[in-house]
Formats: sequence, structure tokens, C-alpha cells
Amino acid sequence: MVAALSFSMIAMSAIVGARYLLASGGFALATRVRQPGLYRGLGPQIRREIGWSLASAIIYGVPAGIVAWGWQARGWTRIYTDLTDFPLWYLPVSVLLYLFAHDAWFYWTHRWMHRPRPFRIAHAVHHASRPPTAWAAMSFHPWEALTGAVVIPILVFAIPVHVAALGVVLTVMTVMGVSNHMGWEMFPRWLVRGPLGGWLITATHHQRHHDLYACNYGLYFRLWDRLCGTDRGLGAFGQVKP
Repeated sequence: MVAALSFSMIAMSAIVGARYLLASGGFALATRVRQPGLYRGLGPQIRREIGWSLASAIIYGVPAGIVAWGWQARGWTRIYTDLTDFPLWYLPVSVLLYLFAHDAWFYWTHRWMHRPRPFRIAHAVHHASRPPTAWAAMSFHPWEALTGAVVIPILVFAIPVHVAALGVVLTVMTVMGVSNHMGWEMFPRWLVRGPLGGWLITATHHQRHHDLYACNYGLYFRLWDRLCGTDRGLGAFGQVKP
């Protein structure tokens, strides 16, 4: 049992690390094509971001490995594979449930991380990326990485989710995490500046957080920022490097 659990944690850490390298590397390559020179002179910063991120991948992989082992060997989780277990309409509903729950967790833990002591101990690592790049999405101190690593594993024990729907959640988490940090806006102006953009977080919104710090704490949605009066709107459209 111990050997199988250990293998699962190591394997998931490797998978998370590979996912990070592929996603951030892909968006960094897109940045080189779409915004030539945007990361010029940021080599030392990018190397630090990659180092912190790979350490975070190990931390994310541990609870993910426990979940994978518990699902396959013990049947402990609410992950299911048979589409007939729940109505088909539940598939998109489960994705939204996970995204909204994750967003709420992220907002409040992120806002707490901006208190003086947690910021100094942990969150300052992430904000040392000035400006953030496509490599910075997982650039966290281990204590902060731990707060992010446990939320999805906790949810799979509480909310039923099809394995494919869980894959969608992880894909959205990865794409938005990387694209919101890469220093330019990949989504069209009509979306970012339109009604939908008033509720979704993109690079134009999240860059304001890195510029002003005490605002725009959300991950996917602007709901909690709006409810709590911490939404400071959008930064400049296009290249959002300060």
C-alpha cells in the first residue's frame, strides 16, 4: 500500500510539473510570437519562476497522488466514469460548481495572503515577478502552494464529478492561471470590455492586482471582488506590461 501510494504521489508530481512546463512554455512561445521582446531582460526572473513552480508542482502532486490512489484503489472519492451515474445536464453543472468553489477558496486565501505577515513570509515570492510572465502562474512559496494544492482534492471527496468534467476543470485552471500572468491580453476586446468580461478575470483584470496589490483577488470570476468592494476594474488593453 505504501509503495503504491508513494508511486502515485511521485507520478502526479511529475504530471503536474510536465503540465506546467508545457502550458507555460506554450504561452511563453506565443508571447515571443505575438509580443516580441516583452520578456527581454527577464531571464533571471524567469529562471526563479520556473524553480519555484517546479517546487510547487511537487507540493500539488502529493494530494493529487493521494486522490488518484484513493479513487483507483479504494473508491474513496466522488469521481465517476459511467455517464449514466448522473444526468448529462449535471456535467456542465459540476464544472461550474468546481470553478465557483475554487474561485471562492482562492479569493479568500489570496486576500488573506496579502495581510502583512503572510505576505512577507510567503506571498512575496509570487509578487517578486515584476512584471509576471507566462512562467509565473505557479511561482509560489511552498506555504502558498499548499493552500492551492488542497482545494480540488478536497472537492472530489464532496462533489460528484465525471473524470472528463474534472479534466475540463483542470484545463481551465491551467489556461487561466498562465494566461492571466503572461503580460498581454489574448482574449478579444469585445469579450474583455463587454458584459461577459465584466464577470470574468483575464490578464487585463489580473494585471491590476500585480500593479496595485490590494484589489482584484479572484481567480476565474469577478464575483467576490464585486461583492466585497475589491474590484478595481481593468488595466490597459493589449500589452498589459506596466
